[in-house]
Amino acid sequence: MKTNYRLAFFTGLAINLLLLGGGGALWWRAHSTAVSKVAPAATVVPAPEGSAGTGSRGPSHESPLAPVPISSQQLQRIGVRIGEVRRKSVSDVIRTTGSVAVDERGLAYVQVRVSGYIQKVFVDSTYQYVRRGQPLFSIYSPELLSTEREYLLARESQRRLARSPDPAVARDAASLVDASAERLALWGVPRREIERLRATGRIRRDFVIDSPVTGYVTQREALPNAYAEPGTRLYTVANLSTIWVFAHVFQNDLGRLKVGDRARLTVDTYPGRRFTGRVDFIYPEIDPSTRTARVRLRFANPTLKLVPGMFVNVSLEAPMGEQVVIPASGVLQTGTRQIVFVDRGDGYLEPRDVRLGAEVGDEYIVLKGLKPGERIVTSANFLIDSQSQLEAALSAFAPPPGVPRAAGAPQVRLAVSLQPNPPRVGRNLIRVTLTDRKGGPVNGAQVSATFVLPAMPAMGMAGKQVAVQLSPAGNGGYQGSVTLAGGGTWQVAVVARKGDQVVATHQLSVDAAGGL
Repeated sequence: MKTNYRLAFFTGLAINLLLLGGGGALWWRAHSTAVSKVAPAATVVPAPEGSAGTGSRGPSHESPLAPVPISSQQLQRIGVRIGEVRRKSVSDVIRTTGSVAVDERGLAYVQVRVSGYIQKVFVDSTYQYVRRGQPLFSIYSPELLSTEREYLLARESQRRLARSPDPAVARDAASLVDASAERLALWGVPRREIERLRATGRIRRDFVIDSPVTGYVTQREALPNAYAEPGTRLYTVANLSTIWVFAHVFQNDLGRLKVGDRARLTVDTYPGRRFTGRVDFIYPEIDPSTRTARVRLRFANPTLKLVPGMFVNVSLEAPMGEQVVIPASGVLQTGTRQIVFVDRGDGYLEPRDVRLGAEVGDEYIVLKGLKPGERIVTSANFLIDSQSQLEAALSAFAPPPGVPRAAGAPQVRLAVSLQPNPPRVGRNLIRVTLTDRKGGPVNGAQVSATFVLPAMPAMGMAGKQVAVQLSPAGNGGYQGSVTLAGGGTWQVAVVARKGDQVVATHQLSVDAAGGL
């Protein structure tokens, strides 16, 4: 049963396909006959893979380009500016954000080397600024007290034995004093305390511990009456005259950075001020969630304007050596090609394909296609590109090189009209009238018209080009139908010739109504 249903289904499907194919063939034959009665159908002229002399790598749907003859008055009227291709030292700038942190190489811990009880605390708050040698706290230690007594006893023995007839006895007494003083120094007793003990001969119940470095107290554990043991971290002092900044750089930019590259820093706290530093270390690890790596920067901070925890803006300068560069505004991006217009002098602008590298600021690095010293257009490229496409369209219908053109004043006048006017997206009728100098009709000419819609790279649209051969309509008239595939400003080039000689040309712009 299932086999019968399947057979019936495929049989019906085959019959329907045959009916559809036959109906489509009949419609196409009728449609072609109707069109041929009006005028020859417009044909789309495929663009070559590149204009002559440009070495284009673009696909075939790109509009061809041709050298543009343009006067200095026209250049000034449309606002064309000319720039120069230069070779110079280039540095890429990588912009990111970061946060200020303490330079770990400027950290110092304050500890005691003997057990004891803290008596007085002179530096009693965090982020208090201290200088090297400034008193931090005092401590009472029985071990130090007994060592001080030993020192005084050694001093007394030295005085008694100084007049001994045996020199060895005096030397032993002096060495005992030195050993006691050295023990006090090794236990962290300040030198001024040892000098006081030597001068006065009086034992002090507690002695003062000084700061070993200059900086800010970032951690404090010293409290009155607290018991301190060797290894107890009582203070952490940070020298903020240099600071670290941790920046996050995307992995695509890491290859351009190296240790020692210049870094600049700005912070909203100090508008208009820049701090200069260097790349200190690039961490060999990528954060899988952000695809960034930490880069440690080192900045001098003599005025202590930068404090830990600040959020800052960072610019990293990656030197790229000597490169050939052009202004970014001088590049016409078509989506598949990168084109510049080179000033060849004598009023000619040559379109040229180039290969570009990285964009550095408002300039592009040129890898191929230009040499230092050449002059290029840096503004109004879109208008010149439209003119170049139109020149290419004209050249497609011009006589080959070596065939003479009509000399002197034109002998034939050419007038163009469109119906509807303005034209619209879809089919339109173009009429051309040829007259001689006396106003008489010119018959027997071959008339062609080319419509060019320039590419719009910003909107991702390639250029379009449609060509139509006009049929004689009598009394010097010629007409044909053209189908415009999109709205916008179309550049029209009309060429009339007899044999191999061009007798008249005309260029105009028309605005086609309708969608793109």
